[in-house]
Amino acid sequence: MDVDEDTKRIEEELNETMVEIEKLKKELKEEMKEIREEIEKLKKELKEELKETREEIEKLKKELKERKEDLEKKIEEKLKKIRKEHNEELKNVITEKNEMVRIVMKDNDKKLEEKRCELEELEDTNSTLIIKERQSTGEIQEAFTELIRGLRDLSCEGSLIRVKRMGQVDEKLFMKVCKQKFIDENVEVEYAMLCSKWQNALNDSAWHPFKRVGTGENMKEVVDDEDEKLKSLREEWGEDVKNAVKTALEEMNEFNPSGRYSVPVLWNFEHGRKATLKEGIAHMTQQIKNLKRKRT
Repeated sequence: MDVDEDTKRIEEELNETMVEIEKLKKELKEEMKEIREEIEKLKKELKEELKETREEIEKLKKELKERKEDLEKKIEEKLKKIRKEHNEELKNVITEKNEMVRIVMKDNDKKLEEKRCELEELEDTNSTLIIKERQSTGEIQEAFTELIRGLRDLSCEGSLIRVKRMGQVDEKLFMKVCKQKFIDENVEVEYAMLCSKWQNALNDSAWHPFKRVGTGENMKEVVDDEDEKLKSLREEWGEDVKNAVKTALEEMNEFNPSGRYSVPVLWNFEHGRKATLKEGIAHMTQQIKNLKRKRT
C-alpha cells in the first residue's frame, strides 16, 4: 500500500515537473522571440544610422572638395598677382644689373686689352732673354770646354781643380784589388782586362741597372744594387769594386744618360762637386802664373 502511494506521489511530482518544464520552454521561446525581434530592430536601426553616417561623410567630402577647390583657386589667383608684381620688380632689377654688367665688362675688356699688351711685351722680353740665355749657355759651355782642354795640360795630379771623366771606372782602385789578388806577372794583364770589361759594360746602353724610387716630383732614378751583374761583381771582386762601378754608373746617369759614355767635367776635388766657371778660370790663371814663375 505504501509503495503504491509513493509511486503515485512520484508520478504526480514528475507530471508537475513536466508541466513546469513545458511552461519554462514556452517562456524561453517567447523570450527568444522577443530577443530576435529586438535584434532585428537593432539591426534595422543600425543600418539606418550607418546609411545616415555614410550620407553625412559623402556630404562632408563634397564640402571639403569644394572648399579645397575654392582655396586652390584663391591661392592661384594670389600667386598670379604676386608673380606679376615680382616679374615687374625682377625685370627692373635685371635691367639695372645688365647695365652694371655691361659697364663692368666694358671696363674689364679695357683692362684685358691692357694686360694683353703687357703680356705681349713680356713675351717679347722673355723670348729675348731666352735667346740671350741660350747664347750665354753656349758661350759658358764653350768656355768650360776650353778650360777643360787647357787644364788637361796645366793641372797636375794633386790639383784641387782638374778634369775628371764622369762615368769612368776608378782605375787606381782596380789596380789595388788586382795587386791584392794576383802575383806580379799577372797584375797588369788582369787589371787591363778588368778595366776594359767593366768600362765596356758601363758604355753598353743595353745594360740598364737602374730603378725608380719615390713618387711624383720626388721620383728619381738610382742604381739597383740587386742587379745580377752588380751582385756577381761584388761576389767575385768585393764591395769596393762593385761600389766603384756603381759610382761610375751614377756619374754617367747624371752627366750623360743618353750617350752612355764617359765625359770630361771640370771638377772641384776639394769639395767633391762640379767646379764653377769662376773657379776654373781662377785655377787656370794661377797655373799660368806658376808656369811663368818656373820659366823665369
